[in-house]
Amino acid sequence: MSRVPQSKSNKGSQKWIQGLVNHAPEVLNTQIKNNLTDLSEERIVWLSPKVKDEYAEYRDQAFIDLLGINLAKVSLKEFWPPRGPQWDALGKTNQGTIFLVEAKAHIPELNSPGTQAQGKSLSRIRTRLDKTKEYLNGKSAVDWSNTFYQYTNRLAHLYLLRVMNNLPAYLIFVYFVNDLEMDGPKSVDEWRGALKLLHTHLGIERNKLSKSILELFIDVSFVKQMGI
Repeated sequence: MSRVPQSKSNKGSQKWIQGLVNHAPEVLNTQIKNNLTDLSEERIVWLSPKVKDEYAEYRDQAFIDLLGINLAKVSLKEFWPPRGPQWDALGKTNQGTIFLVEAKAHIPELNSPGTQAQGKSLSRIRTRLDKTKEYLNGKSAVDWSNTFYQYTNRLAHLYLLRVMNNLPAYLIFVYFVNDLEMDGPKSVDEWRGALKLLHTHLGIERNKLSKSILELFIDVSFVKQMGI
């Protein structure tokens, strides 16, 4: 169980995703439904990072419990060691569609360090990442536990939910544009250029999970107009 309390953020992707989920969820919902037209009639409910007494992000079994899902075929404990991905936001629809969200405000955030796991934990992580890469027909020989690891471990968890447990899960990357305070990209094209390099380096330009991965680009200038 890992529910990780957070303060209200005053900058960067954490600030914007907290603001959108709690004060303007329709911005996220509209983009999601524009990309996933089959979900146009479903109602999206955001579960984190919601404000009650505090903001919180979730990882490990806590994120599975929050989503209210059952990994009947392969459990999270069996799949991944403790201290797995900590999700920026989590949501689901009234029909049970699942959303796992990772948010970024500037390009250097993409270049995350490799895993710090050791021993049996490292071995299990590498095995799962290799299986995910194999399923996606990844054409790069790079070590996914050491290269763009924050991105690759999110892919692995989508693989766990959608492929190994046959759940209607989507991985959503939210890329904020015009976050000048963070020296972030000033256009969608800047983001797309960086992401093309990432995908090429990992060898997964197009893959079997492409339709289950959304890239949303949200201009913080527009978000600011909503008082966030």
